[in-house]
Amino acid sequence: MKKAMNDGNIHDVIRLLGKNLELWGMPIVSHLAEAQHDPFEILISTILSLRTKDEVTAVATERLFSLARTPAQMLELSEASMIKAIYPVGFYRNKVRTIHYICKELLSRFDSTVPDSIDDLLMLKGVGRKTANLVVSLGYGKPGICVDTHVHRISNRLGYVSTKTPEKTEYALRAKLPLPYWSDYNTLMVAFGRQICRPISPFCSRCPVSGYCERKNVDKSR
Repeated sequence: MKKAMNDGNIHDVIRLLGKNLELWGMPIVSHLAEAQHDPFEILISTILSLRTKDEVTAVATERLFSLARTPAQMLELSEASMIKAIYPVGFYRNKVRTIHYICKELLSRFDSTVPDSIDDLLMLKGVGRKTANLVVSLGYGKPGICVDTHVHRISNRLGYVSTKTPEKTEYALRAKLPLPYWSDYNTLMVAFGRQICRPISPFCSRCPVSGYCERKNVDKSR
């Protein structure tokens, strides 16, 4: 029997999605965070991952960090060598410039340390709320809700929130999502969104939480 999505059954939704995470595969940034817990690597890999497939991000991150592992070391690299390391990530030239700028700021303003607050991270050019929340939550284990297109779409599709923008979704989730779920919410929704709850024609017939979903704005499904 179908249940309305509410604050109570979000526990069941999280549990069911968690049971399928290994099958769907963990997003690359979450995988790196689980393996390294290095805020600088999480910050840089998140920037590389924007509009880039996970498999490309994984290889690019490994190549880049084989050359440099700190902001100071990164600034010693030439633009050409960095481009060669991260190609073919999306917008690779712009990302190299962004990484150089961030490393300079980390050296001059933060003693080479990635800030552990969202407000400080947002002061860095090229770092938006999505990236800042990811670094704070995965890199420092502090409360943060990373809202990307998957989190925004699925949270609204489920009927758990009713918002128009990712930023408004973040604040809506901060108001109602139980704190223990904050750090894992993005990981679960990204994996779920890539494999099952796709933007167009989602696989509702294979969805482990279909009984809780209001299917908002779903015109066609499989």
